[in-house]
Amino acid sequence: MKLDQCFQLGMVLKPHGLKGELYISLDTDYPEDYAEMESVFLSQNGKLVPFFIERIQLKNKEALVKFDDIDSKESALNLRGSTLHLPLTQLPELTGNQFYFHEIDGFKVFDVQKGELGIVKEVFEAGHQDLIGMEYQGKEVLIPINDDVILNVNREESSIEVNLPEGLLELYLEENED
Repeated sequence: MKLDQCFQLGMVLKPHGLKGELYISLDTDYPEDYAEMESVFLSQNGKLVPFFIERIQLKNKEALVKFDDIDSKESALNLRGSTLHLPLTQLPELTGNQFYFHEIDGFKVFDVQKGELGIVKEVFEAGHQDLIGMEYQGKEVLIPINDDVILNVNREESSIEVNLPEGLLELYLEENED
């Protein structure tokens, strides 16, 4: 399994007790979707290594996990900081205007006023405001991801309909005056 075929589910935080149990964080809005997982890939030395789960107990966005063959605090310590990954095929399907960031790469962007603008090149996770990056008239334009701006995601046509804030495109097209 290669990293680009997976999504990051979370991270190993720290060992718990002396028998190899670990606390993990889950980077998902629905941790309960992963309460029954049987295995996960951990990133180690740049490679994804499969680990089988003996048991898992969820508590909000954290979980206490016991992996097969990790039976001591020392072996658990070696996993601290590793990222957890699952194949993209295991992502729950989203509908409507919800989307995974990797899903919209290459989608055409249409504005309700200006028509076709460009193609999604990248999505930036900026903490408080995630952004769609696209090229428009030779300039990179960042579009805020929120319900007021993203009106429709059409998976069949690989397109996104937006209602850009007034002046956003013009802001990017202005030449820097030093």
